[in-house]
Amino acid sequence: MMRIDAHQHFWQFDIERDSWITEDMSVIRRDFLPADLEPVLKSNGFDGCVLVQSDQSEVHNQFMLELAEANSFIKGIVGWVDLRSPDVKERLAYYSTFKVMKGFRHVLQGEEDRQLMLKPAFLNGIGQLVQFNFTYDILIFPDQLAFIPEFVKQFPDTKFVIDHIAKPDIKHRQYEEWEKGMRAVAQFPNISCKVSGMVTEADWHQWKPEDFSKYLDIVTDAFGTNRLLYGSDWPVCQVAASYEKMLDIVKNYYASFSPDEQAAIFGGNAVKFYQLT
Repeated sequence: MMRIDAHQHFWQFDIERDSWITEDMSVIRRDFLPADLEPVLKSNGFDGCVLVQSDQSEVHNQFMLELAEANSFIKGIVGWVDLRSPDVKERLAYYSTFKVMKGFRHVLQGEEDRQLMLKPAFLNGIGQLVQFNFTYDILIFPDQLAFIPEFVKQFPDTKFVIDHIAKPDIKHRQYEEWEKGMRAVAQFPNISCKVSGMVTEADWHQWKPEDFSKYLDIVTDAFGTNRLLYGSDWPVCQVAASYEKMLDIVKNYYASFSPDEQAAIFGGNAVKFYQLT
Protein backbone atom coordinates (compact mmCIF):
# COMPACT_ATOMS: atom_id res chain seq x y z
CA MET A 1 0.00 0.00 0.00
CA MET A 2 1.29 3.44 -0.91
CA ARG A 3 2.12 5.95 1.79
CA ILE A 4 0.42 9.21 0.84
CA ASP A 5 0.56 12.73 2.21
CA ALA A 6 -3.08 13.60 1.51
CA HIS A 7 -2.82 17.39 1.76
CA GLN A 8 -0.14 19.80 0.57
CA HIS A 9 0.24 22.88 -1.63
CA PHE A 10 2.50 24.39 -4.28
CA TRP A 11 2.58 28.03 -5.35
CA GLN A 12 4.67 30.75 -6.90
CA PHE A 13 4.22 33.46 -4.32
CA ASP A 14 2.26 36.52 -5.38
CA ILE A 15 1.88 39.16 -2.68
CA GLU A 16 -1.55 40.31 -3.92
CA ARG A 17 -3.09 36.99 -4.84
CA ASP A 18 -1.71 35.27 -1.73
CA SER A 19 -2.73 37.99 0.71
CA TRP A 20 -3.79 35.31 3.21
CA ILE A 21 -0.06 34.68 3.77
CA THR A 22 0.44 37.55 6.20
CA GLU A 23 3.73 39.06 7.38
CA ASP A 24 3.76 36.94 10.53
CA MET A 25 3.90 33.94 8.17
CA SER A 26 7.08 35.22 6.52
CA VAL A 27 8.63 31.74 6.42
CA ILE A 28 6.18 30.77 3.66
CA ARG A 29 6.15 34.04 1.71
CA ARG A 30 8.11 32.49 -1.15
CA ASP A 31 7.76 29.92 -3.92
CA PHE A 32 7.14 26.28 -3.01
CA LEU A 33 7.48 23.81 -5.87
CA PRO A 34 7.88 20.05 -6.39
CA ALA A 35 11.66 20.14 -6.10
CA ASP A 36 11.24 21.46 -2.55
CA LEU A 37 8.90 18.69 -1.43
CA GLU A 38 9.95 15.55 -3.28
CA PRO A 39 13.12 14.89 -1.22
CA VAL A 40 11.17 15.55 1.98
CA LEU A 41 8.51 13.02 1.03
CA LYS A 42 11.15 10.44 0.13
CA SER A 43 13.14 10.93 3.32
CA ASN A 44 9.97 10.40 5.35
CA GLY A 45 8.90 7.29 3.48
CA PHE A 46 6.04 8.69 1.40
CA ASP A 47 5.35 7.50 -2.13
CA GLY A 48 3.34 10.49 -3.19
CA CYS A 49 0.94 13.27 -2.29
CA VAL A 50 -2.38 14.93 -3.01
CA LEU A 51 -1.94 18.52 -4.21
CA VAL A 52 -4.68 20.87 -2.99
CA GLN A 53 -5.68 24.26 -4.39
CA SER A 54 -4.44 27.37 -2.62
CA ASP A 55 -5.98 29.91 -5.03
CA GLN A 56 -9.58 30.01 -6.18
CA SER A 57 -8.99 30.21 -9.91
CA GLU A 58 -8.88 27.88 -12.88
CA VAL A 59 -5.50 29.39 -13.75
CA HIS A 60 -4.24 27.69 -10.59
CA ASN A 61 -5.80 24.42 -11.73
CA GLN A 62 -3.72 24.62 -14.90
CA PHE A 63 -0.59 25.32 -12.85
CA MET A 64 -1.25 22.22 -10.72
CA LEU A 65 -2.03 20.04 -13.73
CA GLU A 66 1.25 21.03 -15.36
CA LEU A 67 3.16 20.22 -12.18
CA ALA A 68 1.47 16.82 -11.95
CA GLU A 69 2.30 16.07 -15.59
CA ALA A 70 5.98 16.67 -14.84
CA ASN A 71 6.11 15.04 -11.37
CA SER A 72 4.73 11.53 -10.95
CA PHE A 73 4.79 11.72 -7.15
CA ILE A 74 1.74 14.05 -7.37
CA LYS A 75 -0.86 11.31 -7.34
CA GLY A 76 -3.98 13.48 -7.23
CA ILE A 77 -5.19 17.08 -7.38
CA VAL A 78 -8.00 18.83 -5.51
CA GLY A 79 -8.78 21.86 -7.63
CA TRP A 80 -11.29 24.70 -7.70
CA VAL A 81 -14.24 25.52 -9.92
CA ASP A 82 -16.99 28.07 -9.42
CA LEU A 83 -19.61 25.69 -8.07
CA ARG A 84 -22.24 28.46 -8.28
CA SER A 85 -21.71 29.03 -11.99
CA PRO A 86 -24.46 28.08 -14.46
CA ASP A 87 -21.84 26.26 -16.56
CA VAL A 88 -20.35 24.26 -13.68
CA LYS A 89 -21.28 20.95 -15.34
CA GLU A 90 -19.30 21.86 -18.45
CA ARG A 91 -16.27 22.79 -16.35
CA LEU A 92 -16.47 19.54 -14.42
CA ALA A 93 -16.76 17.60 -17.68
CA TYR A 94 -13.60 19.30 -18.88
CA TYR A 95 -11.64 18.44 -15.73
CA SER A 96 -12.89 14.86 -15.84
CA THR A 97 -10.61 14.39 -18.87
CA PHE A 98 -7.59 14.67 -16.52
CA LYS A 99 -7.12 11.44 -14.59
CA VAL A 100 -5.08 13.20 -11.89
CA MET A 101 -7.92 15.64 -11.04
CA LYS A 102 -9.74 13.93 -8.20
CA GLY A 103 -11.96 16.54 -6.61
CA PHE A 104 -12.61 20.15 -5.72
CA ARG A 105 -12.60 22.58 -2.81
CA HIS A 106 -13.98 26.01 -2.00
CA VAL A 107 -12.53 28.16 0.79
CA LEU A 108 -15.74 28.20 2.80
CA GLN A 109 -13.84 29.20 5.95
CA GLY A 110 -13.19 32.64 4.45
CA GLU A 111 -16.72 33.39 3.26
CA GLU A 112 -18.67 36.20 4.90
CA ASP A 113 -21.81 34.11 4.39
CA ARG A 114 -21.11 31.32 6.86
CA GLN A 115 -23.92 29.22 5.35
CA LEU A 116 -22.80 29.54 1.75
CA MET A 117 -22.70 25.76 1.38
CA LEU A 118 -26.50 25.67 1.84
CA LYS A 119 -27.33 28.17 -0.90
CA PRO A 120 -29.15 26.68 -3.94
CA ALA A 121 -26.49 27.62 -6.51
CA PHE A 122 -23.71 26.05 -4.43
CA LEU A 123 -25.79 22.94 -3.80
CA ASN A 124 -26.41 22.64 -7.54
CA GLY A 125 -22.67 22.59 -8.15
CA ILE A 126 -22.04 19.99 -5.47
CA GLY A 127 -24.82 17.89 -6.96
CA GLN A 128 -22.93 17.69 -10.25
CA LEU A 129 -19.78 16.15 -8.73
CA VAL A 130 -20.95 12.57 -8.36
CA GLN A 131 -21.60 11.95 -12.06
CA PHE A 132 -17.93 12.68 -12.73
CA ASN A 133 -16.75 10.69 -9.69
CA PHE A 134 -15.29 13.83 -8.07
CA THR A 135 -14.79 14.25 -4.32
CA TYR A 136 -15.24 17.41 -2.26
CA ASP A 137 -12.91 18.78 0.45
CA ILE A 138 -14.78 20.71 3.15
CA LEU A 139 -12.63 23.61 4.41
CA ILE A 140 -14.39 25.29 7.33
CA PHE A 141 -13.94 26.72 10.80
CA PRO A 142 -15.78 25.18 13.79
CA ASP A 143 -18.59 27.77 13.65
CA GLN A 144 -19.64 26.25 10.31
CA LEU A 145 -19.78 22.64 11.48
CA ALA A 146 -23.44 23.03 12.46
CA PHE A 147 -24.36 23.50 8.78
CA ILE A 148 -22.56 20.41 7.49
CA PRO A 149 -25.12 17.68 8.34
CA GLU A 150 -27.83 19.52 6.40
CA PHE A 151 -25.33 20.05 3.58
CA VAL A 152 -24.04 16.51 3.16
CA LYS A 153 -27.30 14.65 3.78
CA GLN A 154 -28.43 15.86 0.37
CA PHE A 155 -25.56 14.01 -1.35
CA PRO A 156 -25.29 10.48 0.09
CA ASP A 157 -23.33 9.21 -2.91
CA THR A 158 -20.69 11.98 -2.91
CA LYS A 159 -17.45 11.47 -1.01
CA PHE A 160 -16.61 14.33 1.36
CA VAL A 161 -13.58 14.94 3.57
CA ILE A 162 -13.23 17.51 6.35
CA ASP A 163 -9.92 19.35 5.98
CA HIS A 164 -7.68 20.00 8.99
CA ILE A 165 -10.12 18.41 11.49
CA ALA A 166 -12.25 21.58 10.96
CA LYS A 167 -9.63 23.81 12.58
CA PRO A 168 -10.51 23.73 16.30
CA ASP A 169 -9.02 26.39 18.57
CA ILE A 170 -6.17 24.27 19.89
CA LYS A 171 -4.25 27.30 21.13
CA HIS A 172 -6.96 28.08 23.69
CA ARG A 173 -7.87 24.43 24.31
CA GLN A 174 -11.43 24.90 23.06
CA TYR A 175 -13.10 21.69 22.00
CA GLU A 176 -16.62 21.21 23.42
CA GLU A 177 -18.66 22.77 20.59
CA TRP A 178 -16.21 21.53 17.98
CA GLU A 179 -16.49 18.00 19.35
CA LYS A 180 -20.28 18.15 19.24
CA GLY A 181 -20.15 19.26 15.61
CA MET A 182 -17.56 16.69 14.56
CA ARG A 183 -19.44 13.80 16.14
CA ALA A 184 -22.61 14.88 14.31
CA VAL A 185 -20.74 15.07 11.00
CA ALA A 186 -19.08 11.69 11.54
CA GLN A 187 -22.51 10.02 11.57
CA PHE A 188 -22.51 10.29 7.78
CA PRO A 189 -20.57 7.32 6.36
CA ASN A 190 -19.55 9.22 3.21
CA ILE A 191 -17.53 11.80 5.20
CA SER A 192 -13.87 11.28 6.05
CA CYS A 193 -11.52 13.56 7.99
CA LYS A 194 -8.01 14.79 7.30
CA VAL A 195 -5.67 14.67 10.27
CA SER A 196 -3.82 17.72 9.03
CA GLY A 197 -3.20 21.38 9.65
CA MET A 198 -3.35 21.13 13.43
CA VAL A 199 -0.12 22.93 14.31
CA THR A 200 -1.33 26.16 12.74
CA GLU A 201 -4.32 26.18 15.10
CA ALA A 202 -2.06 25.75 18.14
CA ASP A 203 0.37 28.23 19.69
CA TRP A 204 2.83 28.51 16.80
CA HIS A 205 5.86 29.00 19.02
CA GLN A 206 5.07 27.06 22.21
CA TRP A 207 2.93 24.06 21.25
CA LYS A 208 3.67 20.64 22.75
CA PRO A 209 2.78 17.25 21.24
CA GLU A 210 0.31 16.58 24.05
CA ASP A 211 -1.68 19.68 23.04
CA PHE A 212 -3.15 17.64 20.19
CA SER A 213 -4.03 14.43 22.05
CA LYS A 214 -7.58 15.40 23.03
CA TYR A 215 -8.42 16.40 19.47
CA LEU A 216 -6.93 13.23 18.03
CA ASP A 217 -8.81 11.17 20.61
CA ILE A 218 -12.07 12.73 19.45
CA VAL A 219 -11.63 12.39 15.68
CA THR A 220 -10.31 8.85 16.01
CA ASP A 221 -13.27 7.82 18.15
CA ALA A 222 -15.77 9.63 15.92
CA PHE A 223 -14.53 8.59 12.48
CA GLY A 224 -12.61 5.39 13.18
CA THR A 225 -9.25 4.62 11.61
CA ASN A 226 -10.81 3.73 8.24
CA ARG A 227 -11.94 7.33 7.59
CA LEU A 228 -8.86 9.30 8.66
CA LEU A 229 -6.32 10.61 6.13
CA TYR A 230 -2.95 12.01 7.17
CA GLY A 231 -1.91 15.27 5.54
CA SER A 232 1.03 17.53 6.34
CA ASP A 233 -0.49 20.80 5.07
CA TRP A 234 3.04 21.60 3.88
CA PRO A 235 4.26 24.27 3.41
CA VAL A 236 1.65 26.06 5.55
CA CYS A 237 2.62 23.87 8.52
CA GLN A 238 6.05 25.50 8.49
CA VAL A 239 4.75 28.61 10.24
CA ALA A 240 4.53 26.40 13.33
CA ALA A 241 6.46 23.18 12.65
CA SER A 242 8.80 21.47 10.23
CA TYR A 243 7.46 18.69 8.01
CA GLU A 244 9.05 16.14 10.35
CA LYS A 245 7.64 17.66 13.54
CA MET A 246 4.14 17.77 12.08
CA LEU A 247 4.46 14.15 11.00
CA ASP A 248 5.83 13.09 14.39
CA ILE A 249 2.77 14.42 16.23
CA VAL A 250 0.51 12.10 14.28
CA LYS A 251 2.93 9.21 13.90
CA ASN A 252 3.62 9.06 17.63
CA TYR A 253 -0.06 9.30 18.54
CA TYR A 254 -0.94 6.31 16.35
CA ALA A 255 2.22 4.31 17.19
CA SER A 256 0.27 1.92 19.43
CA PHE A 257 -2.37 1.21 16.77
CA SER A 258 -2.16 -1.90 14.60
CA PRO A 259 0.09 -1.89 11.51
CA ASP A 260 -3.02 -2.13 9.32
CA GLU A 261 -4.61 0.90 10.99
CA GLN A 262 -1.42 2.93 10.64
CA ALA A 263 -1.09 1.92 6.98
CA ALA A 264 -4.67 3.06 6.39
CA ILE A 265 -4.22 6.48 8.02
CA PHE A 266 -0.89 7.15 6.33
CA GLY A 267 -1.95 6.17 2.83
CA GLY A 268 -4.53 3.45 2.37
CA ASN A 269 -7.51 5.65 3.16
CA ALA A 270 -6.26 8.38 0.83
CA VAL A 271 -5.74 5.87 -1.98
CA LYS A 272 -9.32 4.64 -1.53
CA PHE A 273 -10.91 8.08 -1.07
CA TYR A 274 -9.22 9.75 -4.02
CA GLN A 275 -8.83 6.56 -6.10
CA LEU A 276 -5.10 7.03 -6.47
CA THR A 277 -2.86 4.79 -8.57
